[in-house]
Amino acid sequence: MKELLTTVVKPLLHHPEELQIEESRQGRKVRLEVKVDPDDMGRIIGKGGKRANAVRSVMKAKGTIDGVRVIVDIVE
Repeated sequence: MKELLTTVVKPLLHHPEELQIEESRQGRKVRLEVKVDPDDMGRIIGKGGKRANAVRSVMKAKGTIDGVRVIVDIVE
């Protein structure tokens, strides 16, 4: 799950080396916490949150295939 999120998010960033993703599982729920350089926050969230929602949709689809609920949090 973490690998897919890295593949999706990394090309959007100016500072991909600063990307950190923490994955935690609790039963059938997977929480992915994305931390990026402050300069990249706008790039990952996108205008009106469209990019963030697109990333969440991709991860939700993968979660459906794997039979888990995926939550993606973007934090500073």
